[in-house]
Amino acid sequence: MKTKVLMLVVVMFTAIITVNAQFQRRTVEERVKMVHSKIDSAFKFDTQKMANIDSIFANFYRSQDQVREEMRNGGGQDRQAMREKMQPLTEDRNQKLKAAMGDNDFKIWKEQIEPSMRPKRPNDGSNNQ
Repeated sequence: MKTKVLMLVVVMFTAIITVNAQFQRRTVEERVKMVHSKIDSAFKFDTQKMANIDSIFANFYRSQDQVREEMRNGGGQDRQAMREKMQPLTEDRNQKLKAAMGDNDFKIWKEQIEPSMRPKRPNDGSNNQ
């Protein structure tokens, strides 16, 4: 009986740690590194251009985090309001990326690479978009 209770406690503890790890947001540096590797493997830009692109993404992610924090502190969890606040940040990032990458590479980024960067969410059968 003691071994069953002990095993149950171990399983519960492991489950709690796993769930907490899944909900932790990546740091700005981790997100930039992830984007950097995707872009670098697709385009092979020179070091200076990649540094500029990394800077664009770092600023974008910091701004996103700031908006999220403001929304949380304001008590708001409205997804639509969040989208509306994020839209100008995304448009600004896209303009800067287009200037840094060039039209053709930016088009490839938007159509092929960026969609693969979005988090995968399980389909619950509802279409809330």
